[in-house]
Amino acid sequence: MITRDLLKPGVNIKRWVLVGIIGIFLLFYGINEFINKKYLWSIKSAFPIFFIGIGVLILYIALMQIIKSFIILINIGNVDVAIDSKNFGDLIYEKRALVKGPKIVVIGGGTGLATMLRGLKKYTNNITAIVTVADDGGGSGVLREDLGILPPGDIRNCILALADTEPLMEELLQYRFKDGRLKDQNFGNLFLAAMDGISNNFEEAVQKMSSVLAVTGRVIPVTLDNMILKAKLQNGKIIDGESNIPKAALDYNSPIEEVFIEPIDAKAIKEALFAINGADAVILGPGSLYTSIIPNLLVREIRDALDKTKALRIYVSNIMTQPGESDDFCVCDHIKAIHKHAGCKVVDYVLVNVGKLSNELEEKYQKDNSNMVNINEKEVKKLGIEVIKSDFVKIQKGYVRHDADKLAAIILETIMEKKLFYDKKRIVEYFYLSQRLKEHKNK
Repeated sequence: MITRDLLKPGVNIKRWVLVGIIGIFLLFYGINEFINKKYLWSIKSAFPIFFIGIGVLILYIALMQIIKSFIILINIGNVDVAIDSKNFGDLIYEKRALVKGPKIVVIGGGTGLATMLRGLKKYTNNITAIVTVADDGGGSGVLREDLGILPPGDIRNCILALADTEPLMEELLQYRFKDGRLKDQNFGNLFLAAMDGISNNFEEAVQKMSSVLAVTGRVIPVTLDNMILKAKLQNGKIIDGESNIPKAALDYNSPIEEVFIEPIDAKAIKEALFAINGADAVILGPGSLYTSIIPNLLVREIRDALDKTKALRIYVSNIMTQPGESDDFCVCDHIKAIHKHAGCKVVDYVLVNVGKLSNELEEKYQKDNSNMVNINEKEVKKLGIEVIKSDFVKIQKGYVRHDADKLAAIILETIMEKKLFYDKKRIVEYFYLSQRLKEHKNK
């Protein structure tokens, strides 16, 4: 069964086996020449040493490609490798694959980011969430104004997404008061505000709350400065405040031309920069384009780090357009807006949805002037960006959301496929990640 799958057309294993045989032939030819001709270490020895080197190199490349093809076959379910999931498999996975899993940095804010984190934490412990602090609406806005702290809402959601807590604890921290002076306030926000009161700064408060809730990875605010988001509309109007921008764009019937922050020289937290520099992959989104994703790129040190990192840079496109922010935007328009504000290319791959909605749900969204984001693949490729397609649609309480498990699986598959050749020492971790991916696909 395994042999037949490995020899299928298009798998490329036959090709790399042949290349490996050529490498072995050159290797042994060189060794034989070196020994039998008794060149020892004279100038003439360069001839057999050259063949030995070429043989080793070709054999090495062939082995890496065979392993890569094998792992891809495991991912798509064509090869079944039996491991006792209750004993050896789980033990190795927990001790090796999670602890030494891919280093992933996610950048953004809002519910989309938290949703993705819930999926990613099943595959790696090495997650850093860099979260916007531009929010000034709702309960977060009230606490920001009353207590002078950075808005806790998006950070709280990311902490809970990565936390290892009982359902009751998560329900408590997500509880929103319904009456009295605390009406509409979230208990988790108050918890983080209290933690800020006994900490030296907001970053320390986030770390303490993360420790209490046994968070996988790290959650880091993009800056500790009191960042205010502003927007210039195409009609020239300047809008102050993240929560006011989409509404003003709709009221004035004028799209957003650009967004900017005050202070313009907001400083990034150093740990965020270290994480980006050492990452295997940096994920932008999913989330509101102008109010969740781009604000992070307006912190100069963050966009500079993204420009220089050797990590895979992946943008997760939204499934639906957002009224007041991305009306009639295709995937290409989203990426152009990101690059415009970053001042450089920060996206190498884009994950796009090809799943469909029911007619009833699509009509519901169209009544709110929201449509599915058009891919326009040719235009995206003109930007030098590779398009990765999948069905990410999940319906929750009548709303379209990204499926956390499917999204995480595609991200991990992309990292393994694109990074495996360069990370030879981590083949064992990639193998068990492949097993885990297959387990989730079979559920």
